[in-house]
Amino acid sequence: MKLTKSFYTRPDVVQLAQELLGKYVYTCVDGMLTGGMIVETEAYSGENDKACHAHLQRRTQRTEIMYAEGGVAYVYLVYGMHHLFNIITNQQGSADAVLVRAIEPEVGIEEMQLRRNMQQLKPNLTAGPGVLSQALGINKKLYGTDLTGSTIWLEDKNVVLPPESIAAGPRIGIDYAGEDALLPWRFWVKESKWVSRKR
Repeated sequence: MKLTKSFYTRPDVVQLAQELLGKYVYTCVDGMLTGGMIVETEAYSGENDKACHAHLQRRTQRTEIMYAEGGVAYVYLVYGMHHLFNIITNQQGSADAVLVRAIEPEVGIEEMQLRRNMQQLKPNLTAGPGVLSQALGINKKLYGTDLTGSTIWLEDKNVVLPPESIAAGPRIGIDYAGEDALLPWRFWVKESKWVSRKR
């Protein structure tokens, strides 16, 4: 079942980041269907999180989509080479987002390997937010895409992850955020080999 707007527009971004584990994300880019189960996420809160691009109500051309109603894609470039795929959540004006860090590939694996220039299937195919976007064909052209449409969407396949199977810890690569860098807002499936980092 495809996730609807009502899933994304709820107010607790940290809870949503946990609930996205076990959901499936799909893309249909250039007629190719690719996707898999989300196994690692990070939450970012626009209101009180120094790691969030929209901290202190910062509005730029890049961050403007963060203020939209939940259920759209926020895609941005880091290091001039990696596109990162985020899901905007909450109501319009809140600027909350969940970074999708890793998936367990399910469909379109050969296409994902082609996009990643990988001969063999290895966990680093989709373990990490930059390589994940590359594998799924996500780039800045998909900035603002409606996640209830037919280009990028998420599905609930009734996967139930028991609480003890989920780990939480600090987010990665946000040392600039001071004490907020220590918030345990990264979530991952403990036993998954597709997670970018276990700790």
